[in-house]
Amino acid sequence: MKIDKRDRASLFRERLLSAMTLAGASRAGIARATGVNRSTISQVLDAEAARLPSAQLTADLAQELGVSTDWLLGLTDRPERPGDAIAAAMQMTEADRTPADDQLLDWYREATGYKVRHVPATLPDMLKTEDVLRWEYADFLSKTSDQAISAMRERLDFLRARSSDHEIALPVQEVTALAAGEGYYRGLEAGARRAQIDHLIALHEEYFPSLRVFLYDARRVFSAPLTVYGPLIGVIYVGRFYLAFRESSRLRSLTEHFDWLVREAEVDARDFGRYLSRL
Repeated sequence: MKIDKRDRASLFRERLLSAMTLAGASRAGIARATGVNRSTISQVLDAEAARLPSAQLTADLAQELGVSTDWLLGLTDRPERPGDAIAAAMQMTEADRTPADDQLLDWYREATGYKVRHVPATLPDMLKTEDVLRWEYADFLSKTSDQAISAMRERLDFLRARSSDHEIALPVQEVTALAAGEGYYRGLEAGARRAQIDHLIALHEEYFPSLRVFLYDARRVFSAPLTVYGPLIGVIYVGRFYLAFRESSRLRSLTEHFDWLVREAEVDARDFGRYLSRL
């Protein structure tokens, strides 16, 4: 929609004043920073003025106040400059190979009250037994298995509090490999594997439907490890890093991808316990 010249000038003044207030900038200070007279800034802020400042002054004002020229001119509702907007919408965070990861716990806390959708790289850490965690981290030097167990318990507390629903999508091949001691679980002794399956069954029986685990066939559909923390943040795990997205359209895409995995599931969440019992 085309904005009237006088309305655009009024919006420019409102946003300029807002940015100056937020930055703690005075008229004299902003005049010095942009290399113009104070009277020029006063004219720009004059409520009776119907004209916009020159393109040069507009750009200088935006740069000095850390906002975008498009926002000052009413062409966008996002005040960030393009590079800052990208940084605000996506961040890259270093990923530890351990559940004892403060960043993960911070995201869980932030999402309290929202549904958490999760596609883990292996079994979800918060659903693992202590024996499985000790086996996993026995040779891991930078974090001890006790740290991993402590973090697992803290995340399990989120589940016990039932403050957030958890939906988890796993390849059916993950649990069959666990039962058979194959692939990732090669070397984990049979008793620990059986106890892990029993633990999953017990968690399912206690927390369903707050905890819903779907099993999809990885030969037909694929997903990288990811977590969507309600409408707040979506995270893709790429190995050494997390790619975290906050922009709404990216979050919607990740949520739709997860919902597709649920629709394609070979084992529905309500049947998860029975499937494990057969294993």
